[in-house]
Amino acid sequence: MTNPQKSRRTANGKTTGQVEPSEAASCQSTSTSSVSGLSGQIGGGVLSLVRMMQFGDSTLPIGAFAFSNALESAVQKGIVRNAQDLQDYTACAIEQTATSDAIGLAWAIRYATQDAWDDLVMVDHEVHCRRLPEESRLMSVRMGKKLVEMCLSTTGLSGLDIWLGRINAHETPGTYPVSLGLLFSRMGLPVQQALVVHQYGLAATILNAALRLMRVTHLDTQRILFRLMETLDRQCAVASSAPLERMSTYAPMSEILGAVHVKAHVRMFMN
Repeated sequence: MTNPQKSRRTANGKTTGQVEPSEAASCQSTSTSSVSGLSGQIGGGVLSLVRMMQFGDSTLPIGAFAFSNALESAVQKGIVRNAQDLQDYTACAIEQTATSDAIGLAWAIRYATQDAWDDLVMVDHEVHCRRLPEESRLMSVRMGKKLVEMCLSTTGLSGLDIWLGRINAHETPGTYPVSLGLLFSRMGLPVQQALVVHQYGLAATILNAALRLMRVTHLDTQRILFRLMETLDRQCAVASSAPLERMSTYAPMSEILGAVHVKAHVRMFMN
């Protein structure tokens, strides 16, 4: 496998942290003190934050609204009955993904930054094969492909067409974590930001589904989200430092609930 420790490069070929002379001159020409204070942060701070906000938005049109991450079965079987149960369920889900999909995401960024396409395909298969429930695999590949299609249309970033071509040729599944890693690498954004988007997105997906499945309010879900985000630093640290071979899922109850959902008589969500 390609050494992931090489210098990181952005989509336009510049090494992360470098500034073109024209950009430096533009920054120096700013006269107001308030803007001058931000001049060193515009590329790596404000724009980076905006990108993270955009692709971490729970309303991103990639189909997340159609999936509940087995919450529907958990509610139907009486496992999740109230706001506290919902918080526990969501906390468990994001803890589990920190040691599975999130590790794959971190490695996807490293390989995508180097244009190591074969290694990226390898990571994609590793992520895909660790999702045992059929509907869980379906969710990941549908969201992954939709993300690439949407971003290819809206951003025109290089490399997305190559990845979409490999997905359409059935050379790779195109899971969501790996597609998100490719996207962030092309934007020159760091692993940490992609992990935040991934973890936040999973929590928001489950909580948004809960509003349609059980008696909780928007205030309940926002309160839960606020509390759960306090664990994000630790989860991102775990995912960013783990070797790829440590990627694993041990979620027997979630997998059972996912299997139950396949045969459910009444279903609002696709998983």
